[in-house]
Amino acid sequence: MHVIFKVIRQEPGAAPKIQDYQLEAEPSNTILECINRIKWEQDGTLAFRKNCRNTICGSCTMRINGRSALACKENVGSELARLEQAVPFGEKTSDPANPAALTPVITLAPLGNMPVIKDLVVDMKSFWDNLKAVDPYVSTAARQIPEREFLQTPEERSRLNQTGNCIMCGACYSECSAREVNPNFVGPHALAKAYRMVADSRDQTTEARLEKYNHSTDGVWGCTRCYQCNAVCPMEVAPMEQISKIKSEILERTDAQSSRSIRHRKVLIDLVKKGGWINEQEFGLKVVGNSFRDIQGIVSLVPLGVRMIAKRKFPLGFEPSAGAATVRSLIESVKSLDKAEQVTTLSDTPEPTGG
Repeated sequence: MHVIFKVIRQEPGAAPKIQDYQLEAEPSNTILECINRIKWEQDGTLAFRKNCRNTICGSCTMRINGRSALACKENVGSELARLEQAVPFGEKTSDPANPAALTPVITLAPLGNMPVIKDLVVDMKSFWDNLKAVDPYVSTAARQIPEREFLQTPEERSRLNQTGNCIMCGACYSECSAREVNPNFVGPHALAKAYRMVADSRDQTTEARLEKYNHSTDGVWGCTRCYQCNAVCPMEVAPMEQISKIKSEILERTDAQSSRSIRHRKVLIDLVKKGGWINEQEFGLKVVGNSFRDIQGIVSLVPLGVRMIAKRKFPLGFEPSAGAATVRSLIESVKSLDKAEQVTTLSDTPEPTGG
């Protein structure tokens, strides 16, 4: 199979450029095998990272046809099939030797949200700095137990399995739209690791951690729930789900006066329970204006209100949904199920074993 690889190449301080490489490849060849051959056989100056070649180290992550993925995991056949499904008759170019034939194209680019060092190699300093910022290790106090091992039940240990699969490849960080617009957001990789610490029964700083992760849009409230991190994660860590779990832990421990982010979530649920959908006037006053406690917040709503009135988009009243009672019942049922599951989990947890 004749394939054209379009590689986005870049030197520090220079504009990126596209360079084409033509290669004969088998559908089973991984993308990493192909770029290895390009480097060995065609252009020794091409820069990219690699190590284990077996989806363990996460070194070879790059953008393959617009999405962040491991070059050692994706192969030519499956990538072209995915591209064809996503964009029927996607990018192809004429074969000079056979003008009637079309040659498939695979485009390789560096990861996003990180500055390029050279070609497909990016500077991951912000990635590692943000990971360090969430204190991704069990608290010191919990490690200082000289008498015996720190025992965990199988159920307690199982809570750590999913997040423990993270290989720190940077795919989720690269695709994070929240990180793209908010440089202070720590990123999905860091918060997925943060939940591992929250869920770890050996850690003794849960309250302090939750207070830290609750900080403005730097922590969990900066997530826009775009789902991109879940979509590209090669290890099914599902970072967005872990962020949601941290949010739930925070909401259980705080009231609506804690912050605007907390009010946003709590008021939204209360209003939906009350009317079946959101009363936007009441929502703004309760969240931004903090039920008339925040004068500055109320004043900030005035320009928006004036524009809405001028455009005749300001609702004069609120009409509850005809299914408000059903919606309220569903919300209460979900809460009851969550509580029942927690009780069942605790009662079914076996006694710790070990030496």
